[in-house]
Amino acid sequence: MVTVVEYTPITTLTGADTSTPLLDDVVDGVVNFQGNPVHRSKSGGWRSASFIIGVEVAERFAYYGISLNLITYLTGPLGQSTATAAANVNAWYGTASLLPLLGAFIADSFLGRFRAIFISSLLYILGLGLLTLSAVIPTSEREKCANAASSSSSSSSCSPPQYQVILFFFSLYLVAFAQGGHKPCVQAFGADQFDSSDPEECKAKSSFFNWWFFGICAGAGVTLLILPYIQDNLSWVLGFGIPFIVMSFALVSFLLGTTTYRFPVNGDDKSPFVRIGQVFVKAARNWRTTPSAISLEEEYLLHHSSQQFKFLNKALFSLNGSNGNVCSISEVEDAKALLKLVPIWATSLAYTIVFAQSSTLFTKQGITMDRSLGSTFKIPSASLQAFTSLTIVILVPIYDCVFVPITRAITSKPSGITMLQRIGIGMEFFYDQVPKELRSLGLALYLSILGIGSFLSSILISIIDNTTGADGQDGWFSDNLNKAHLDYFYWLLAGISAVALAAYLYFAKSYIYSR
Repeated sequence: MVTVVEYTPITTLTGADTSTPLLDDVVDGVVNFQGNPVHRSKSGGWRSASFIIGVEVAERFAYYGISLNLITYLTGPLGQSTATAAANVNAWYGTASLLPLLGAFIADSFLGRFRAIFISSLLYILGLGLLTLSAVIPTSEREKCANAASSSSSSSSCSPPQYQVILFFFSLYLVAFAQGGHKPCVQAFGADQFDSSDPEECKAKSSFFNWWFFGICAGAGVTLLILPYIQDNLSWVLGFGIPFIVMSFALVSFLLGTTTYRFPVNGDDKSPFVRIGQVFVKAARNWRTTPSAISLEEEYLLHHSSQQFKFLNKALFSLNGSNGNVCSISEVEDAKALLKLVPIWATSLAYTIVFAQSSTLFTKQGITMDRSLGSTFKIPSASLQAFTSLTIVILVPIYDCVFVPITRAITSKPSGITMLQRIGIGMEFFYDQVPKELRSLGLALYLSILGIGSFLSSILISIIDNTTGADGQDGWFSDNLNKAHLDYFYWLLAGISAVALAAYLYFAKSYIYSR
């Protein structure tokens, strides 16, 4: 009987398998959905990854269907100012990007990735359904206001009823909460379908992250080409309802692949967060320990641990010579692996501040442009963001099919170049450099960069708007963009990015890979 922490078996193994496959075909460290050993020829790999990439494409379609044109909805039907709407979008996006830390903790410590994905998908669908409902609810107050405004010369706008605003934001943050459990687990679960100890599957895992990124950009690109037009020209009800339908089909697609999935086995019953957390606690307790108080056994352990963050090595010592539990070398090294990520994480924040503008100020700029194609069709302003996704969709196949094979032949690395050189994609680095029990957390750390960047962007915009727009003056973020000074703001972001790039190059050069 195999004890599974990652996923609780649906049934138990009661008898010997009728067939006797080759031992080389059995994949170590994983089981199937029934808790039985899995065979390479019948599970995992691209067979399973295709289901998971498919569900992620659908999820990104739904997520971007809301987020990328959200500022238009806030400044339109909800009647918010540009600065207020931009701050709200950044706050929501930041929350959505930070919640994966909570989702990863729950998945890695309690539910397992499969169950976390399933439950998160149900909450996701509920949130999208309520969001659609918030746009469907008849608003007699707004209709009366609109009729009154049309019969008079007043140009005052009609605010939506409060209950509709509350339902809208509740639904919006329910989607963010569900996304927090869905996003890190799906990606980590997809990468779990490849065995790093097998040379061919190791190469396939490197390609998986490339095609994963291709998939989410393709999903975003399709969203940008379709949904903004529907939302701007047809109906917000339909614009929110389509993501609801797509996400429902995505859950069904994910469940269809259940029999092919590999579920990682976690041999230690103790939560990985507890194991690593106690390293910092015990190192802090032993911070006054002197070399003379170290036993020969502890001195041996000290010399066999890495020399980075040596203060954590004190977690290997027993407190005041007592026989209490001490941390193992592997636990200390896992803690060091997480700590090494902090400088890379921090120096990537400037990029995410810039990235946050794509769904806010870039979209508002697009509204002021001449977007007409012919005499009848006008490109929605949010659809201009599709150029970013389309560029990536074109470049990823070139990268994976041309660049990687060439560099692989030169460097003998499965991914062609190092992960820090691939930091433009970023995802594989945070997945690979954390302990295997915390790979959902590793991807959540990557996503949290986007969240913190959005909050920093929101704070920066608010400070600049309050400073430059005081006393009724037209500040950098005036609602009339022809009087605003977004160019000043972009120059400021360029300066911040230059400083962050220099810091990143410094830390990347001295980084020591965990594996």
